[in-house]
Amino acid sequence: MSTVAVVGTGVIGASWAELFLAHGLDVVATDPAPGAEERLRSALESAALEGASTDRLRFVADAGEAAAAADFVQENGPEREDVKHALFAVLDEAARPDVILASSSSGLLPSVIARGCPRHPERVVIGHPFNPPHLIPLVEVVPGRETAPEVVDRAVAFYTSIGKRPIRLTREVPGHVANRLQAALWQEAYSLVERGIATVADIDTAIAYGPGLRWAVLGPFLNQHLSGGAGGLAHVLAHLGPPTEEWWRDLGRVHLTPELAETLIAGVGAELAGTDDRALVAARDAVLHRLLAAKAAQPDLP
Repeated sequence: MSTVAVVGTGVIGASWAELFLAHGLDVVATDPAPGAEERLRSALESAALEGASTDRLRFVADAGEAAAAADFVQENGPEREDVKHALFAVLDEAARPDVILASSSSGLLPSVIARGCPRHPERVVIGHPFNPPHLIPLVEVVPGRETAPEVVDRAVAFYTSIGKRPIRLTREVPGHVANRLQAALWQEAYSLVERGIATVADIDTAIAYGPGLRWAVLGPFLNQHLSGGAGGLAHVLAHLGPPTEEWWRDLGRVHLTPELAETLIAGVGAELAGTDDRALVAARDAVLHRLLAAKAAQPDLP
């Protein structure tokens, strides 16, 4: 594959474009929003990845034109079924039959998206990244009911070739894997705030300076295994399993009411205390660069 169509060039699409360009691929980008090309080129001019040159970027007005020129399509449109169906109908009509149509959708099922592809629904797959895609290696590859197994194989191989760490889901589920795990954490975090047990800042500190540091190195299962000492996960499950089940039964169930939303937003504002969001993003990304480099230098990490 030498040419990728990036369909939708907002935050996620622009980040994908940076990654593709940095790995020597040509990018044909498209987005109907006014000023989209100027915003994309401006973002790429300050790209963090070496080699992400706009010399190999072409911007076109029509999604079909972009798909027709591509060997792989990465779609990043709004999270609405009607929009996806209309967009994928255009992509399905224009792209060569062998071209994979991958959606960055964070929660929609690929089988639902594929309804917009009457010609070749077997080439539709979810390729869900984590923001920012040009830095965070994870991409979730999710097949739909009609997705051909070889399409999933090819998508995994392609993402791997550009430095991503793909996981392959055996079947589709709303929210995929990582967002469902995040949603479980957010549910309890929102509940703790709603009940007045901890502030927004306290909860951010609890994760960022506690388990989040370990989670950035190893996943929840391996961290739990290591916490069991010589007995490993078997010891943890035997001795901490029963109290953990009690905690599960006590976890909060929340509804995102306007009042709770206002509390959360106010809590974030108080935590930031005037910090500029752009400075925070730059600091976060700088740490991510160093963390990923440190992990790459440790051959014993999975």
